[in-house]
Amino acid sequence: MILDSNSKKPTIEYPCDWHYKVIGTDVDEMIKAIELITEGMEYKISSSNVSSKGKYLSLNLTVLVSSEIIRDIIFGKLKANEFVKMVL
Repeated sequence: MILDSNSKKPTIEYPCDWHYKVIGTDVDEMIKAIELITEGMEYKISSSNVSSKGKYLSLNLTVLVSSEIIRDIIFGKLKANEFVKMVL
């Protein structure tokens, strides 16, 4: 990522690894959703946190994205999945 001196928005050079934090209640279903959404792409999933009461779990997802459009599509599909409560 390179900061453009004329704007506050960073310039992102593609392809690049993009990191998502996926939060939900059923880790197996979240993994299935991630695998379906990122099919044919290079990605890595790792476990992250569990809420203090154990209701919510989070996964770290790193995907090699080729463009901003692909990055936004992945975000939208993750967010729309019924087993995903939040995507950061």
